[in-house]
Amino acid sequence: MNTPKRYTITAALPYTNGPIHIGHLAGVYVPADIYARYLRLKGKDVAFISGSDEHGVAIPMRAKKEGISPQNIIDKYHTIIKKSFADFGISFDNYSRTSAEIHHKTASDFFTKLYNDGEFIEETSAQLYDAEADQFLADRFIVGTCPKCGFEESYGDQCENCGTSHNATDLINPKSAITGNVPTVKETKHWFLPLDKHEAFLKNWVGNKKDWKPNVLGQVNSWINDGLRPRAVTRDLDWGIPVPLKDAEGKVLYVWFDAPIGYISSTKEWAAREGENWEDYWKKDDTKLVHFIGKDNIVFHCIIFPSMLKAHGDYILPDNVPANEFLNLEGNKLSTSKNWAVWLHEYLEEFPNQQDVLRYTLTANAPESKDNDFTWKDFQAKNNNELVAIFGNFINRVVVLTNKYYTGIVPEPNDFSEIDEDVLAAVKEFPNIIGKSIERYRFREASQELMNLARLGNKYLADEEPWKMIKVDAERVQTIMFVALQISAALAVLAEPFLPFTASKLKGILNLDANLSWENITEKNVLIDANHQIEKGELLFSKIEDKTIDAQIEKLEATKIANEQEKKVVAPQKETIDFEDFTKLDIRIGTILEAEKVAKTKKLLKLKVDVGIDVRTIVSGIAESFSPEDIIGQQVSVLVNLAPRKIRGVESQGMILMTDTPDGKLAFMEPGKKVKNGQEVS
Repeated sequence: MNTPKRYTITAALPYTNGPIHIGHLAGVYVPADIYARYLRLKGKDVAFISGSDEHGVAIPMRAKKEGISPQNIIDKYHTIIKKSFADFGISFDNYSRTSAEIHHKTASDFFTKLYNDGEFIEETSAQLYDAEADQFLADRFIVGTCPKCGFEESYGDQCENCGTSHNATDLINPKSAITGNVPTVKETKHWFLPLDKHEAFLKNWVGNKKDWKPNVLGQVNSWINDGLRPRAVTRDLDWGIPVPLKDAEGKVLYVWFDAPIGYISSTKEWAAREGENWEDYWKKDDTKLVHFIGKDNIVFHCIIFPSMLKAHGDYILPDNVPANEFLNLEGNKLSTSKNWAVWLHEYLEEFPNQQDVLRYTLTANAPESKDNDFTWKDFQAKNNNELVAIFGNFINRVVVLTNKYYTGIVPEPNDFSEIDEDVLAAVKEFPNIIGKSIERYRFREASQELMNLARLGNKYLADEEPWKMIKVDAERVQTIMFVALQISAALAVLAEPFLPFTASKLKGILNLDANLSWENITEKNVLIDANHQIEKGELLFSKIEDKTIDAQIEKLEATKIANEQEKKVVAPQKETIDFEDFTKLDIRIGTILEAEKVAKTKKLLKLKVDVGIDVRTIVSGIAESFSPEDIIGQQVSVLVNLAPRKIRGVESQGMILMTDTPDGKLAFMEPGKKVKNGQEVS
């Protein structure tokens, strides 16, 4: 393709069955936003499009779990997601939703066009059915063993372990996610997109994509080489867009067919509002279409959606699909169901005005070619050691010294030394260096080049030492500070795709021309003129303290413990006993008088307990849950007629009755209020 006249940039439509977390941001939305912001700074015509995917089976499943309607679910999470994106600075030109009327019409019209053109095949086939729930089981309504990798909790449409997409009938040992029953098989009629018909086209099209990421090409070629099969475009569900055919009552468009059309309907919505022609962004050959997605969506955007667009006949195809791998959290896979995530809306509340810290960390650690890991300690280090110590430190020095020496007025430079000229020349190279990385979708690399520009500024000041030079050569300092201010202005512009809030703040401090563009840095000899007034300084970044990070780690640790408790299997009932057997148990309330650790053990405490009838020694394995000094005076339930036995050389004369707590510790079975020692528990 020659230089595109316009760009259509899409970011995967998030499911509205939960909020956005850092995995979504790192995989899709931060890189897409960097790309869109960069192109705008280059003066390009950009439509950056997304919206909420509100028809997935996960929606009614979540609704059932929360005891509310699917409409309540999508309204709740669409609002949270849209606000989170806006507050985080994701600069969508339009963020729509697939429940919108314009989307229902667009998707229905798309289906009807393909149907009328004979692009579907109609089949009556056996589908999995839950008789108790009285419904067919599609997508997330069924779980079983993945036929490819053997993962035992694969969904009916896709395996979250290996990323393979499949049909529910492909699962081994399938079970209904609604009732847990083994499903039966029942016949139903559906319409299919014959992907095998498009196999030759896809091979040729994908074969020419030499600049696509290896992980994308590898997955696509694997699918094609395995042989493509017809894919159902309709489902037996009561949630979704009704199939626009007379003989399709009770059927909706399958979400994988409906959702990507959401890009088109969102573009229509934007174009109508802005007075643009939406078709220019989807049907003109001089438009570059780029899909930003996670690796679990590769098959839909590189095989299925292109086949749909080709079958329609008048749409452009994606120029690139720079899918990222997955981001893990503290060594474990992110999981919405297990609450193992850093949720965007919570981050924005807990780290106010620190959007760019997370944006930078996710970019610098982006899972571009392999799965990567987010840790809170690394987040802290990226902020303190890079944003604060490099970027922020340089800007703070320049602004403080300019205000100190020249009351905030940019000084007139004198003769430039060879070092000055080399630095200014190097600054002019950075737009091209960073731009090339962005255009190759290497956002991690681009972010580090931005930081290298700040490093250049710090090295220049450290070498030239204006704070010393001011005492011996004030004219030289004017030139040093003039050069340093040019670097600062370049940073204000080049940081915008990566650190938009910081860039805006820095432009305000420097009083920069709002129209200063990416190209200006290369083309102009001076970015900020002599005698220009700048403002007083303010810190761009603040150090993040250990206690803040420790609180986040503790929060995750609590989640981990809760998940482990959730996984615990409830012990089956023990052998039935007679009432007479129960009456033999003598359980009494006692008070702990003394407590000490048993030598050379981790779990054992030696207790002296007043049980009313006497004071006795009891050895109990509770040392990991309680300190000896904390339990003196504690009332407990004691089985007093248990036969004595020696434990680590100490005769134990009873048993303290305990129970587990949600955090994995032990808790005493104690009376609700203080009672007399020796009182029987019955």
